[in-house]
Amino acid sequence: MPAGVCGCCGPLRPRYKRLVDNIFPEDPKDGLSKSDMEKLTFYAVSAPEKLDRIGAYLAERLSRDVVRHRYGNVVIAMEALDQLLMACHSQSIKPFVESFLHMVAKLLESREPDLQVLGTNSFVKFANIEEDTPSYHRRYDFFVSQFSAMCHSTHEDLDTRNRIRVAGIKGLQGVVRKTVNDELQAIIWEPQHMDKLIPSMLFNMQDGDDMDRAGVGHPSTPCVSGQDCDENPSTLAESCFRELLGRAAYGNMNNAVKPVLVHLDNHNLWEPNEFAVSCFRIIMYSIQAQHSHHVIQQVLGHLDTHSKNTPRVRAGIVQVLLETVAIAAKGSVGPTVLEVFNTLLKHLRMSVDLELGESSRRNSACSASSAGRAKESDERIVQNAIIQTIGFFGGNLPDYQRAEVMMFIMGKVPVYGTPCHTLDTVKIGHQGTKRIQTMLLSSLIMVTSGFKSKSMSAALPSPFLDPLFSISLMEDSELRQLVLEILHNIIDRHDNRAKLRGIRIIPNVAALKIKREKISKQDVAFMKKHGQQLYRHIYLGCKEDDNVHKNFELLFTTLAVLTIELANEDVVVELVRLAVALQDMALSTEENLSMWLRCGVLALVAAYLNFLSQMIANTTFCQHVSKVIELRNMDAPYLLPEHVFRDKCSLPDSLDKDDAALFFQSADMADSLAGPGYNADRLNVPYVPQVTDEERLTRRKSFVDTISLQVDILASSLPDKSLLAEEITFETLKKAIDTSVLEDQERERRRQVMEKFQKAPFEEIAAHCESKANMLHERLAHIFELTIRPPPSPSGVVSVSSGHAQHQSVPIYEMKFPDLCVY
Repeated sequence: MPAGVCGCCGPLRPRYKRLVDNIFPEDPKDGLSKSDMEKLTFYAVSAPEKLDRIGAYLAERLSRDVVRHRYGNVVIAMEALDQLLMACHSQSIKPFVESFLHMVAKLLESREPDLQVLGTNSFVKFANIEEDTPSYHRRYDFFVSQFSAMCHSTHEDLDTRNRIRVAGIKGLQGVVRKTVNDELQAIIWEPQHMDKLIPSMLFNMQDGDDMDRAGVGHPSTPCVSGQDCDENPSTLAESCFRELLGRAAYGNMNNAVKPVLVHLDNHNLWEPNEFAVSCFRIIMYSIQAQHSHHVIQQVLGHLDTHSKNTPRVRAGIVQVLLETVAIAAKGSVGPTVLEVFNTLLKHLRMSVDLELGESSRRNSACSASSAGRAKESDERIVQNAIIQTIGFFGGNLPDYQRAEVMMFIMGKVPVYGTPCHTLDTVKIGHQGTKRIQTMLLSSLIMVTSGFKSKSMSAALPSPFLDPLFSISLMEDSELRQLVLEILHNIIDRHDNRAKLRGIRIIPNVAALKIKREKISKQDVAFMKKHGQQLYRHIYLGCKEDDNVHKNFELLFTTLAVLTIELANEDVVVELVRLAVALQDMALSTEENLSMWLRCGVLALVAAYLNFLSQMIANTTFCQHVSKVIELRNMDAPYLLPEHVFRDKCSLPDSLDKDDAALFFQSADMADSLAGPGYNADRLNVPYVPQVTDEERLTRRKSFVDTISLQVDILASSLPDKSLLAEEITFETLKKAIDTSVLEDQERERRRQVMEKFQKAPFEEIAAHCESKANMLHERLAHIFELTIRPPPSPSGVVSVSSGHAQHQSVPIYEMKFPDLCVY
């Protein structure tokens, strides 16, 4: 009995319990008793060792009040806890914090929205407290899970749902602030926590995406804590998302970005991809610039993962990559420059394969279904997005990196007759090869746009120029147009192309105000090395049968840009020789050209010589050109670009070469250039383009012709025994000097060899080749026998005779030693 009485007497209870009990009024509506709260606070500060007991007792009362639905007392208890937490800063606060977090967890577990919001607000206040010492054992796994669940609240009442979601977002923000700067709490960046944090924020951002989000993604629009942000889950989630990404360190970027990609996959947000684009704009503007390449690598890897997904999903990912690299290119992109292009080119090839496969299946089915056509057009969307990404990224790179990217893309372009290790042109066929060539050249146009190089030799090195010119010799007008546009982007360093657009007779070139500088020594050396290559490809490009109006426009622009950027006195003379050669080609009866093509070439020559004569400001030259153009206006308008390239232009049946007044005369132009600086004598030497191996590989030659020529060359290279044994006399030397007879004989022999390989039966050709192959094998076997035979040895050598091994000894005095070994 005495023990029971003693337990019920208030004065015998511990002082901290009596102080805690006194803060609760009889009527909870009266709120927290301020005077009693001050006494409790003073006691806690004076005796910090009692804090853990105070916290435990408050937690006990709060748990009991929650179960009994005494929510008024719950509010008083949490308010008291908050004040104690703010007032006490010492080592003893650690056990008190554990009781505090236990009480917050009790409130968050409640189904009552008011209690959940109350617990969240208390946790946010705690998160803003900077503790003196780190916590070694405290974990926030439960709070991450509970706050994430609150962010996905589906309460029936809209206002209540928003309150719960806002509370959940604030709670996550508190967890981030409490743990992100604590080295002992680095566990928050682990995937199991990021997989809850990131999707919760994205879910609320996505839910408010239909609202007006002007300026989202720009670094100047983050939400500042205030009333609007507190009441809008979408804006608050975006602010928390930015804060989290801004605190991400180098090693945590992958864990922070991967949940974003997974969320976009799970909610099918790649098509349409407006939300995905806005998310990655926020990411790129929030993270540190040196971490940008991590994001790019993540998106590239995700694109590889979805390589077999629908075209629109892949296009959405590529467009997100475009936004990512567009922002990253302004800062640091790290070592991922070529990796970006390599991955994009790989997916470009895959898209072409899928498009061609769909097209072939549709053709084999003999029914053009709307679904097949839609998928084919979707693949075009993917391809265009990839090209746009390549061009935009390359266009934002510095010039030294852009030159590397140009070489890298050029190395991916399949060229007939050259080894291509990255793209197998055999599997995709001619149509697929052409499609890939077109797209890669289109991306090169975007990369080279705005490219300004001080030296042409640096902008157009041989490894880049040779394959580019090889493509310009192909029988496809579209490919040749793309090659010329790439040359324009690189050569035109003063942006004069817009003034030269359209092939025409320019009456006053000075009115165009063309910008130009004096040609440098490096460019002079470049033209001496590659000038003939440029002229040859222009010449051969003019005589292609499938040329259209645009081809002639681009050829005219090419000649004009060469004149502006790279023409000194020697180059001017060579360009005039080229123009005269083009005129002779158009008038030649040996060339199998259509009348429209002949007139088009003559119109191109007229337009260019008119431009050139005014650029060099040679009065006599201008007068000659103007006179010819005036006569053509009156008698032969079809020889001028303004007439021949119209839709309906009457063409003559033939061209009269004897009417010299209608054509430009090389003698008259040579006389006008006879002054100082110009080597006018060169105009008397006709221009003849040299046919190179590069052209033979890319032109239309049959396989049999090529093999025949190779066999012919091999046969001619083997010396005849009779010639080797022939005695050298005066008559022999005389015949060697007289090469005309030998050339005729050699030409006739070549003709016979080609005729034999083209008309002889297959068995005869096979027997002929087999006999030569056997002779070659016998020669090689004899050489190997001589070179591989072991050296002599005093101990003897082993020789095989009739299947038995025999040892033959060689005396030392008969052995031959090298001079350096004898002394």
